[in-house]
Amino acid sequence: MGRVMKDSLVTLFGGGGFLGRQVAQALLERGARVRVAQRDLAGAMRVKPLGGLGQTQFVAADIRKPKSVALAVAGSDIVVNLVGILKGDFDAVHRQGAENVAKAAAEAGVKALVHVSAIGADAHSPSAYGRSKAAGEAAVKAAFPNATILRPSIVFGPEDQFLNRFADLIRMAPVVPVIGAETKFQPVFVTDVANAIAHAAAEPGVHGGKTYELGGPQVLSMMELNAWIARAIGRERNLVAVPAPVASLIAAFGFLPGAPITKDQYAMLQKDNVVAPGAEGLAALGVAPTPMAAVAEGWLVRYRRHGRFAGRAKA
Repeated sequence: MGRVMKDSLVTLFGGGGFLGRQVAQALLERGARVRVAQRDLAGAMRVKPLGGLGQTQFVAADIRKPKSVALAVAGSDIVVNLVGILKGDFDAVHRQGAENVAKAAAEAGVKALVHVSAIGADAHSPSAYGRSKAAGEAAVKAAFPNATILRPSIVFGPEDQFLNRFADLIRMAPVVPVIGAETKFQPVFVTDVANAIAHAAAEPGVHGGKTYELGGPQVLSMMELNAWIARAIGRERNLVAVPAPVASLIAAFGFLPGAPITKDQYAMLQKDNVVAPGAEGLAALGVAPTPMAAVAEGWLVRYRRHGRFAGRAKA
């Protein structure tokens, strides 16, 4: 696969973010040249040291603006779109932005397009997020039929806003309210997702036109996930499931300290976020899923009472 990618120019929309930097590294390791395209290039500069001389490029682009997208894609062999938001104008980013990228890729004649969506993309989703993700997938398929669509579950890693957010809340509060306690997740390691994206980009003849759902080796409810984090950071806590009516009020007014949640995010919690039965996933992309316990404690250690010098005593 390295030979396939060598010297290919990959335009990576959203390449300076949490997932984007890992994707950039996976592509650079395979010999590709990476052009990071995003609105704010300040954070993207962290990608530069990952590549060799002349291996990285940077261009300001807003996927909501077709002209800037076309300029970013010009001369590319491969295009990857990672851009997504958890609140704001979902339609503008997830549907129209995705369509702009796919149309520009088609017009530029690129050989592969990888579009990162999400498990939960559903035209009938109770959340605007889920509906916009489904609309984005449909727009991408219409403009670039051979695109590969990847749907990850919750992505975890050293800089995530998932495990880290809950670990910080558990560290501070002796009693931890858990919203959506029964909702199930299949957390997937950021490096695994990045390698899956790189693999799909390198082999459009195999993966083009297909949709993959990416989940880790464990399925955990929100309550089980919080309990796992509490054990990992050595904090014994009273975890309390928040009743649905109370959770709905919290979502409406966003008043839960340390764990802000919007009304739309609460709507997303009404459905499990796991790989669908029979769906192809990481294995089909040559990636073995990484368990949380194998990697997460390495960065969650900072939430222990005495950091990395702490034992597992009560806190």
